[in-house]
Amino acid sequence: MSLWRLPKELTVGGRAYAIRTDFRDVLHLLDVFADPEYEPDEKAAVCLRVMYPDWESIPQQLQQAAVDAAVGFIDGGVPVDGKRRSPRLVDWQQDGPIIIPAVNRVLGQEVRAAEYIHWWTFLGAYMELGECLFSTVLGLRQKRAKGKKLEKYEQEFLKENRALVELHKRRTPEDEAQRAALKKLFV
Repeated sequence: MSLWRLPKELTVGGRAYAIRTDFRDVLHLLDVFADPEYEPDEKAAVCLRVMYPDWESIPQQLQQAAVDAAVGFIDGGVPVDGKRRSPRLVDWQQDGPIIIPAVNRVLGQEVRAAEYIHWWTFLGAYMELGECLFSTVLGLRQKRAKGKKLEKYEQEFLKENRALVELHKRRTPEDEAQRAALKKLFV
């Protein structure tokens, strides 16, 4: 992948495959990756279906390579070192309401109203958020994950904004009840 172009395809097994590159598709996939209800093989299957419009043409023996290529794309084409994973600090669903305004500010437009924004453009804006509500929340999460002492003003912010700072557990009983109620509406 060239970092100087916005890729619209990935090469797997010597063949180029078109990919979905809109930020919404990738955020949907990141939500699936973070969902503990999915097994790793299910996440891989969803990845293939979400990222590759023509996923059925990818030979079985190349599907893991296709998933790996998709993950490389999601990571912005920047190689990720093999170090252990850090604790989860962002939940795109939960944090969306405080991430989107900051991304809007960086890009100078309402991204949800845009017909298309390439994932790398969105990711670049996300990495340049600067000082904003989300960066404050993320900073508190990072300090807490590392066991660092919070400053007095941070403790006060946490006390007043606990629901923003603490990551919610996925799939609570209330979520399941709400899903069941919604399913009934559409049956």
